[in-house]
Amino acid sequence: MSDEKFVEGVRLSNPDKVLYAEQGITKGELADYYLAVAGRMLPHVAGRPITMVRCPTGQEKKCFYQRHAGSGVPEQLREVTVPGFEEPYLYIEDAAGLIAMLQMGVVEMHPWGVTVERPDRPDRIIIDLDPAEGVGFDAVVRAALDVRERLEAMGLTSFVKTTGGKGLHVVVPVEPVTAWSAAKAFAKGLAERMATDSPDLYLSRISKAEREGRIFIDYLRNDPTSTAVGPYSTRARPGAPVAMPLEWDALEGRLDPSAFTIRTVPGWIEAQAADPWAGMSEVKQRLSAGS
Repeated sequence: MSDEKFVEGVRLSNPDKVLYAEQGITKGELADYYLAVAGRMLPHVAGRPITMVRCPTGQEKKCFYQRHAGSGVPEQLREVTVPGFEEPYLYIEDAAGLIAMLQMGVVEMHPWGVTVERPDRPDRIIIDLDPAEGVGFDAVVRAALDVRERLEAMGLTSFVKTTGGKGLHVVVPVEPVTAWSAAKAFAKGLAERMATDSPDLYLSRISKAEREGRIFIDYLRNDPTSTAVGPYSTRARPGAPVAMPLEWDALEGRLDPSAFTIRTVPGWIEAQAADPWAGMSEVKQRLSAGS
């Protein structure tokens, strides 16, 4: 048993330490996973302020959030000042940054919807479809397709991913020219229209008491410092699930989101004809006044 190994030039201590006890997944295996997905993950995570979920003693133990630098933060993590906030936020630039976060015990990576070049203007809008307990995944799929259709009617292209849980995220890339307030108002307006059109299916209010049997169209991730789990990020949940980008054509009710795990996703990537989010950076679109 080795006490350390070097990955992407980063010292990884205790690579045999188990982070997912049920599956026996070690820190070293997690490093191998992130190297396998780095090519697809980094375009959506690097160069963005990031909120980390650290679980130094493993997924089932105590975890905590970190956004700012502190003692022991590796040199591969950079800092960026965000207008309106006093303390700088952390971000990474490359695969070495992914491994450095893993060395810190980071199990979840939540990038902001902005880049470090323009940290005051969002370039991604997130529509989070959060089903109540007992709502089937097929209903969440239909909701995502509904969101996509509504966005297309406004001339907007969108992308989709699983969350490592029971929901889905619909992601709308936009040029970074719109204020956060306008981005949130857009997302809120969409959520409210869906809830008005299908009140038996959707809810635009956060109330747990009202959510039974419905899907919360969560627009609240569209705020400064609000985040969504990054594509290909692991989750601090049983089963070692991963947030997985998908082609819209692959999204169907029979799909099992729990099938995307640390151990299965590299194989899924190898089997895919193309990266489902490869074209996101090429999409140039803005929210119109009528959106």
